[in-house]
Amino acid sequence: MTHTIAVLPGDGIGHEIVEQAQRVLGALGLDLTMEQAPVGGTAYDLHGHPLPEATLALAKRSQAILFGAVGGWNYDSLPREHRPEQAILGLRKNLGLFANLRPAILYPQLANASSLKPEIVSGLDILIIRELTGDIYFGQPRGMRVVQEGQFKGEQEGFDTMRYAESEVRRIARIGFEAAQKRSKKLCSVDKANVLETSQFWRDIVIDVSKDYPDVQLSHMYIDNAAMQLVRAPKEFDVIVTGNIFGDILSDEAAMLTGSIGMLPSASLNASNQGLYEPSHGSAPDIAGKNMANPLATILSAAMMLRYSLNEASAAARVEDAVKAVLEQGLRTADIYEAGTTKVSTSQMGDAVLKALN
Repeated sequence: MTHTIAVLPGDGIGHEIVEQAQRVLGALGLDLTMEQAPVGGTAYDLHGHPLPEATLALAKRSQAILFGAVGGWNYDSLPREHRPEQAILGLRKNLGLFANLRPAILYPQLANASSLKPEIVSGLDILIIRELTGDIYFGQPRGMRVVQEGQFKGEQEGFDTMRYAESEVRRIARIGFEAAQKRSKKLCSVDKANVLETSQFWRDIVIDVSKDYPDVQLSHMYIDNAAMQLVRAPKEFDVIVTGNIFGDILSDEAAMLTGSIGMLPSASLNASNQGLYEPSHGSAPDIAGKNMANPLATILSAAMMLRYSLNEASAAARVEDAVKAVLEQGLRTADIYEAGTTKVSTSQMGDAVLKALN
């Protein structure tokens, strides 16, 4: 069958890394239709909005979205609603992409590139599941106002609202338990229930959902302790499920355990397994156009797309095996380079993955 993919490279290094992922997808012999559209700052420059209607329409009618990165220093002065980052938030909201899956795997060849000692991270393979469409990022009301009473009466204040509906917590909890069932049957739910009412609500619902998964060992951890344990003994975790803001922090922290955020793919799925696939890193405008960005996270994101949205598991495994092969050959982009290995450019890394694939 034909698979329709929306290709949204975005800004900065987005075009460079997405191009390599497209080359890999095109070499698999699958019937793929890839249609490209602007998003982020690039879209704002062209159409006055970071997520134009045509781009959103393309995303909605596609089985999956291959996304690069958005943002840049030259857009920092724009009103919030026009900033490039609003594009990704808009896609999550409009497509109902509520479940973000971020695997953090340390390839044996990159053990020395991790920020931790090899004996602490060797063999690391964890999965962070982040709820993506609720929490303080989307909660209302929010904004700025004048304080009406108390110590700071008369001053301006900024405010946001952390909130979750019961169904939101139940559906992401089920994603976590089902993922744990396919792995080591261990699920850690991360919250701040000792301080936040929202977190206590979250914890109570996760405990209730756990009754349907008696084979999974459920544990709970406060976010501050989880952040510490993730660098103290990361292999104690297997699957982590958490809310939007906590997941944002933990997934980036986990990225550095793998040697480079340039190695970390991600998938954002809705209830129909339509997904947005992107590297976990940003647009890196300081190296844009220099052909030095690491495309492996984007290529691995394409592998996740094949597995989760396109039901092409064997093709996904081929891509993942090709990435392992180039690392075994000692090829490294600048972010994961170390003495004794061979430094390659973005396009050269893409060439090597293609060669390994074939």
